[in-house]
Amino acid sequence: MLNRLQESDIKLLRVFFAVASCNGFTAAEPVLRMQRPNISAAIKKLEERLDLILCQRGRGGFQLTKEGEIVYQETKRIFSAFDNFVFNLKSLHDDYSGHITLVVQSSLSSGVMAAVAKAVQSTMKKFDDIHVNIQTRQYQEIEHVALSGECHLVLSCYDLVKPESVNFNEINTSVTGKLYCAKSHILSKVDSLKEVALEDFPAVGMSGLSSGNYVRDGQRLSVKIWSDCWESCRSAIMTGEYIGLLPDYLVTPEMQEFIVPVAQEQFQFEHQLYVLNGKNVRLNPVLKHCIKELTWFIEQSGQGVQSRPKPSLAAVS
Repeated sequence: MLNRLQESDIKLLRVFFAVASCNGFTAAEPVLRMQRPNISAAIKKLEERLDLILCQRGRGGFQLTKEGEIVYQETKRIFSAFDNFVFNLKSLHDDYSGHITLVVQSSLSSGVMAAVAKAVQSTMKKFDDIHVNIQTRQYQEIEHVALSGECHLVLSCYDLVKPESVNFNEINTSVTGKLYCAKSHILSKVDSLKEVALEDFPAVGMSGLSSGNYVRDGQRLSVKIWSDCWESCRSAIMTGEYIGLLPDYLVTPEMQEFIVPVAQEQFQFEHQLYVLNGKNVRLNPVLKHCIKELTWFIEQSGQGVQSRPKPSLAAVS
């Protein structure tokens, strides 16, 4: 078993990371510029060093083992942190090259994701030797990744108490949503929340949302199950067994055949979008430009988000 990490182990881990990322030995050959026998020998040596079987290979195709998946996720975290360290170190010498990592909250609308792509493209065009890693995380992981140093920037909604160790760059848009139920659910026929007691009906909750999202006008949802993403919440609602909150952009015209707002849209929520960064991240010109471009393109997209009106000068004064 590996007790001490050596330079040779890091090289082996990079080979494994490339193979796992490419989902196979053959696909990893051009990435690593190595032939398959050499890749296979490196993986075998790493497995011996770790005393673990990391992947299955054979007629059934390439597949990570349970242990291999854990090693892959940890390896991705380590290399991401190392790339961030190198980028930050270069920026101290006004060398703006290398890799930056942008984490995006999963389940954001297609319009927002298109805006992210445009912002990344703009940043890479302005800084020729910059590469941007775009990763996704579930909502409940957002605060952790912003603080951990695994990434430079995070794009997400955030409705919890804001920690002082994270900077919140406001985007003048927000995600709006409502309380939904299946068309077959008894609440689909209700015109007013005053007619029912919502706590009598099982609800699905979204992990990481503050408890205030589940309370309106003295009524509290009775959350019986939890999901880690909005799509899973939508699936639970479609069963007809649960009510739950959903962003409006997930209720497409196709989905409107199956689910409807409860009580004529009387139970609503609004979550503002932010670009987050840990205060330990040095905002050099590359990151500042990326924040500016993310903000501009998302505010221009208008899909899946609602503009937040800016206060007038009279109101400010």
